[in-house]
Amino acid sequence: MLSATELQVRGRHKDLLPATTLQVPPGTLLLAQADGQDTRTTLALTLAGRMRPSSGAASWGRDPDIAHLRRHTALLDAPNVNEPERHLSVKDLVAEDLALVPRKFRDRTRPAAWLARHGYSDLADKWVEELEPGRRLALLVDLALADADVDVLVVDSPDRHTDDAQDWLPLLQRLADGNGKDGGDDDGGRRLTVVATVGSVPGCWDGTVAHVGAQPGAAEPEPVAHVGPTTLVTDARAVVVGPTTKPLEQTEEPQETR
Repeated sequence: MLSATELQVRGRHKDLLPATTLQVPPGTLLLAQADGQDTRTTLALTLAGRMRPSSGAASWGRDPDIAHLRRHTALLDAPNVNEPERHLSVKDLVAEDLALVPRKFRDRTRPAAWLARHGYSDLADKWVEELEPGRRLALLVDLALADADVDVLVVDSPDRHTDDAQDWLPLLQRLADGNGKDGGDDDGGRRLTVVATVGSVPGCWDGTVAHVGAQPGAAEPEPVAHVGPTTLVTDARAVVVGPTTKPLEQTEEPQETR
């Protein structure tokens, strides 16, 4: 289980991430809604173990070590952190990402062969900026899952690339269900823990939601169910996490801890 307890990141003038507590079991897709890209990226970085919080802790399973969390978590597409350069070729992106996979899992085939084997041969000669949002995310997911130790995917703001949730939401749900990118068994049947930080929750989504920094008791459309300020009910259709007051729009950029 991916757990965060009173996870907080303080900036010079205000919180980059308000105190947040949540639990995400294996086989679950959680949409974590937060206002402001800095807040969303900070949450993604801390949940993936790439940034040490000012207070609180995040962990995977029963091991509290941040290195264990980092080893089993893949951070995808965080702006100004690890999102692919727009003017990078797809072949170069594949080569770079596969080079980061631990040696025992590393695929030593050439990028063009890897792309063909995973169904992306049509992308081989394209630039990253040319990719459609759905294919772009699927490619990043497959590159992340080249590391067999990855059990958790944290995807930063997939909704920033498209207004259509169908470009990313069904894929992430299939990954949580263990059905692979195309509904098959492409990813070894791994039932992943998946968290996507989003600016707004799609109207078609009736799964688990965390509203980071929301004010408990504020009016929300159904079926949102408000619970305690730092409590997450994993089987609820929607939950609220964070402090009792909504933070101001963030202006400070989070820094990654390597």
